[in-house]
Amino acid sequence: MERADLERAREKFEGEVRSRFVGAAIDKVELLQYGDNPEIEPGELFARVIVAVPDGVDETDQEARGQALEGFHETHRAAIRELQRELKARSGGGLMLEFTLAGQAAGPEAKRGPVIRMRMGSGRGPFGGDPSLTPVMARLGAEDLETLDTLIAAGIAGSRAEAVRWALARIRERPAYEQIRARSREIEDLKSQF
Repeated sequence: MERADLERAREKFEGEVRSRFVGAAIDKVELLQYGDNPEIEPGELFARVIVAVPDGVDETDQEARGQALEGFHETHRAAIRELQRELKARSGGGLMLEFTLAGQAAGPEAKRGPVIRMRMGSGRGPFGGDPSLTPVMARLGAEDLETLDTLIAAGIAGSRAEAVRWALARIRERPAYEQIRARSREIEDLKSQF
């Protein structure tokens, strides 16, 4: 998405949020795309609502922050559902909606939380699509992400999850993999004898 289009979409999203959460202390609204954050896959958008920390809550107390975010969620449950429905109806691709508190630590090494996340859209990624698939979380470095994104750019896969499945299928095709499986079963048999 071009920056100008993204900015118009962000302004529209902010307007939706501010109109649905009247009286709520919304600190900031962000709309990010692939390249803005390593968690975002090509073709996906990441909508983040940053809620101001309520008066009297110690910003360094993760438990108090979690309770404050849960309180926001309970108070605004209906508005959150309405926003979800609206975004789901409008999103053509994958969309992640996140609510978090201001003062959230940033960077890959920072401790995340508290957050409330909801995935919407086409069902791409680990939370939609084929019910026979099991969601798996993996932390990958820049080189691994670049490898997955290259497979997407080449048209081999449509998402990072599909690229990982494609790579695992290539491993299973190798004769050495069947030998490893046989050895693994032998080891399991030996363990069961103890």
